Amino acid sequence: MASYPEHFDHMLAAWNEREPTKVRGHLEKALAPDVHFVDPSNDVTGLDAFEAMVHEFRQKLLPEAVCSRASGVDGHHGLYRYDWAIHSEGNLVTVGFDTVVTNDAGMIAKVYGFFGPLPEKDT
Repeated sequence: MASYPEHFDHMLAAWNEREPTKVRGHLEKALAPDVHFVDPSNDVTGLDAFEAMVHEFRQKLLPEAVCSRASGVDGHHGLYRYDWAIHSEGNLVTVGFDTVVTNDAGMIAKVYGFFGPLPEKDT
């Protein structure tokens, strides 16, 4: 396992923050200003767009959600991967994994997210 980038904790804290005015502070501790985030539902670039995406998730999609890292972090050369889970009111909503690229300062520069487990291998 690679050394764990503390910036990941700040990004996760932003997703879980219940106080909208505190989200930006978490993001500024985690993300490069030109961060690029893409998953099946989103493709955003920059802190402002990332923050808006978090607010939409928290306010409109899953207000009671708790996002958590569901595995260790594996990485090399500024590239990391880990599993995550989202629960709401004690029920599992979805799982997935992220691949994250950090810049030279260790800030998160890119996040590539995937929903659900990997598909079964074709035979």
